[in-house]
Amino acid sequence: MGELGLASADAPHAEPVISTPAGAETAAASGANRIAVYLLFITAAAAPLPFGSRDATTVAIWCILLGIAVVSASVRELGKPQQALLLGVGLIVACYAFVLHEQLSDKPLIAKPHPLWAEASGLLGDGLISSVSIAKCEPFYSLGPTLAAILALTLGVVVGSDRSRARQLLLVVGWSGVGYACYGIISNLVEPTMILWREKGTYDGSVTGTFINRNTAATYFGSCAAIWLLVLSERIRERLPAGPLQFRDFSQHSLSKLRRNAAFAFLAFFICFMALLMTASRAGVMASMFALVAAFTLFFRRDLPKRSGLALLATGAAGVALVLVQFLGGSVSQRFDLQSLADEGRLDGYRSTLQMIAEHPWFGTGLGTFAWSFPTYRSAEISLFGVWNRAHSTPLELAAELGIPLTAVIGLGWILILTLLIRGARRRRRDAVVPLAALSVSFIGLLHSIVDFSLQVSGYAIVAFAVVGAGLGQSFRTSTDQIGGKIKPSL
Repeated sequence: MGELGLASADAPHAEPVISTPAGAETAAASGANRIAVYLLFITAAAAPLPFGSRDATTVAIWCILLGIAVVSASVRELGKPQQALLLGVGLIVACYAFVLHEQLSDKPLIAKPHPLWAEASGLLGDGLISSVSIAKCEPFYSLGPTLAAILALTLGVVVGSDRSRARQLLLVVGWSGVGYACYGIISNLVEPTMILWREKGTYDGSVTGTFINRNTAATYFGSCAAIWLLVLSERIRERLPAGPLQFRDFSQHSLSKLRRNAAFAFLAFFICFMALLMTASRAGVMASMFALVAAFTLFFRRDLPKRSGLALLATGAAGVALVLVQFLGGSVSQRFDLQSLADEGRLDGYRSTLQMIAEHPWFGTGLGTFAWSFPTYRSAEISLFGVWNRAHSTPLELAAELGIPLTAVIGLGWILILTLLIRGARRRRRDAVVPLAALSVSFIGLLHSIVDFSLQVSGYAIVAFAVVGAGLGQSFRTSTDQIGGKIKPSL
């Protein structure tokens, strides 16, 4: 399929791999997961295509495909750490299910109905069936994006426990990102007011790819750029001498050994990076820049002098990133000059959301009901123009809709995920690029979701959670590390 890959058998300092008859068992497990692998790859590549997969019908299709993949997946070859990860996901799902039961049930076990139902019954003179949710049954209809993200994470762990499949997933996400970036850039030059066959309505002049919102597009292109930066770093590092890096290692003679796969990786990174800057998303660009600098620094941390090398590398990478933003990201710089770090009314919106949380701290107002609940708490300082259908902060919206306890459980889950990814990136020498890529995508998604809602858009969330799952699967030693033969995923 070509010679572009994430790992090369002729790397000068590659770890030796011993083929054994047990490799047949690994191949059998991989074959058993073939349906799950293909469905995951197809979904991860296609999820951003239909306008970011924001409508219920599209999300339902992804849930069906991912559900079939989960049912068909084999977990027999998973190690104990991966099984423990799936158990942890199951515990969070159980907590989620309990909150949804309380919000949907006519007779909740411990939750109190929303007081609005009693007020409505009094005004209408009719005994309405009360509910914890301000909009009855809405939590059920709003479950799709959450279900898709959980299924993608689960599949990522199962499929990503095979090192070859984990690397292939990165390539699938990376190359689809290049395709969407090319479309977005060309579309912005040819017809800047259109997304596919629809009119944008907003964000004219900004690259959004196939997403409706430029901020979600920025997190997606930033995540793809981080993946390609790590691929490029790996391609360069394996052509340099083993041991601490010296300036002379980067001589023309050494760099001339780089094959064309490194040039392709650089071109792919550059396309995704340019699309990122052309989104003009302040938070998206800032989060992506942080993740790119962190990923590059962590990848080369073992190859630098202990005292000053790491600090110099981080400083240099940050400087290069700032220069690129200044000279190539004119629209981003212009938005910082005009609007600083926050839009008008954003902080007032957060205060109003905090008031919602204070009045319904345990079970929230119901999943998917923010648009119905917010008008009651909307601050007079917020402009009357527009409708606030999102809190523009995923943690705040989760707490407002689902309550503080479940939000805390989800937060603890993310802390554990980040801890495991950092551990995997530090301890793994071979395949460290997979947990590093997952860590970079996690940083981009989480940092941006503090001030926006990118992880609530299925077109990005499915991709992000699949990569995170693969990174978790590769944060521990797997059967393919111990018994597999030479594995060289290629394009």
